[in-house]
Amino acid sequence: MATWNSRGLRGSALEDLINRTNEVYAANALALIQKVPTPITPITIDKKTRHITLAYFEQKSTVDYIGAVQGIPVCFDAKECHSDTFPLQNIHAHQVDFMQQFEKQQGIAFFLIHFTKRDIFYYLTFRQLLTFWERKEQGGRKSFRYEELEENYFFTMGKGGVFVPYLHPLQIDLDTRS
Repeated sequence: MATWNSRGLRGSALEDLINRTNEVYAANALALIQKVPTPITPITIDKKTRHITLAYFEQKSTVDYIGAVQGIPVCFDAKECHSDTFPLQNIHAHQVDFMQQFEKQQGIAFFLIHFTKRDIFYYLTFRQLLTFWERKEQGGRKSFRYEELEENYFFTMGKGGVFVPYLHPLQIDLDTRS
């Protein structure tokens, strides 16, 4: 049973930016992406502020977001990385399993990683994640380095309300699958 505490809010600023981006994409009929809520059961509630101070997750979450982009099913998870090395322990086996099944159903699965120190985003394709994941499973590195990533999948914060413009790297991903 996993418990909830304030550590769970670490990615909330990133999720806020993605949520706002998704609102713009929906308003412009480019994509319909929904945040997947993680069901929790409250254990302790502060009576004064009425805030949950302790809870447990009812089930393992799969991905942060799911939806469709121009008729293509997509799912993705958002992660923050505060250094140039991303620990694979931040990705769970049940997430990899879900994404693998999603891709088998002709969907596109990926991760959006914000390298906060550099203030740059990275679109990690599922197939690239699998390369790192399999390396870890075979006794290799339990992380991947910034330098190992493909240059064409890096992007910066956008303008005009599209804070995390992930549709461009998604198009690159689609083009490489053809």
